Amino acid sequence: MPAAMKRWFHRVVLRRLWLSFVVMVLSFFAFGIGSLNLFYLLRANANLLLDHGWQAVMDGGLAQLAELLFSGFAAMAAYIVFKTCEHRLVHWLGEPNERH
Repeated sequence: MPAAMKRWFHRVVLRRLWLSFVVMVLSFFAFGIGSLNLFYLLRANANLLLDHGWQAVMDGGLAQLAELLFSGFAAMAAYIVFKTCEHRLVHWLGEPNERH
């Protein structure tokens, strides 16, 4: 993550508890949608490529594999955002002397 984006995220999202919660919920849903059946689809795509070889590549099997991998990376990014917001909110709730 570029430093400017990290600073923006801290300044805009993590300083506002309500926005941290909203972003956490949205990233939770994004992770769920992005990872739903991902392993089944990857396995099916790998079987397609292994069973049909070059014909599967010509029919778009390799492009589909790239899309599935991108979906996995996007889901992991959403999970990291979720965990970051969760960390912020848990520390706010658990630390009685923290200033806001």
